[in-house]
Amino acid sequence: MTILPRQHLQCTIDRRCLSTTSRPGPAAAEPPNVTIYSGTSRPRPYHLKHPPPALKRDLPRLQKTWPAILAFAVIGVAGWTAFLTFVTNQEKISSSVVQQIMRELREDEELRAVLGDAIRMQGEWWLNGDPRIIGSISTMQGNIDVSFRVKGSKGAGTVYFTSIRREKGVPFEILRFKVIADDGPIISKVKDVTH
Repeated sequence: MTILPRQHLQCTIDRRCLSTTSRPGPAAAEPPNVTIYSGTSRPRPYHLKHPPPALKRDLPRLQKTWPAILAFAVIGVAGWTAFLTFVTNQEKISSSVVQQIMRELREDEELRAVLGDAIRMQGEWWLNGDPRIIGSISTMQGNIDVSFRVKGSKGAGTVYFTSIRREKGVPFEILRFKVIADDGPIISKVKDVTH
């Protein structure tokens, strides 16, 4: 291995466009201004960014929250009541007692003469077209007392049905089963129908 002279090495490096010496920096015109502090700097006052209020005054009064709580409570209770009313009404509509009453009404010739054909329950707009059944159906306790609106092709009326069971194991006894038409006639249907 041969050692190349320094000039040859410098020439080889220059051909590769590399430099082994550092470039000289810019000439300093003035020496930098150096300040020496004996301690830490003083912090800027807080109130320059956040000025204190001009006047000292009392804190504003808080708004009363009980009206909002009362309004939400009333809306909640009203919503829950509407929901329970709707659900219990749907249970009454789908009960076997109401279905049997409607079957009896559709088969009655005297009622068809007064109300017409296609006798059905009359819906209410606020129940989305479902009928409203007033009263209670409690077959376990032996008490059924309902009333609801029906309509046919000629007219409409109100059905009243009351039935009780005096003891367990005994059939229901119908106390009242009548239809009062809107134009006046009353059709009574009390007969030996058991549920």
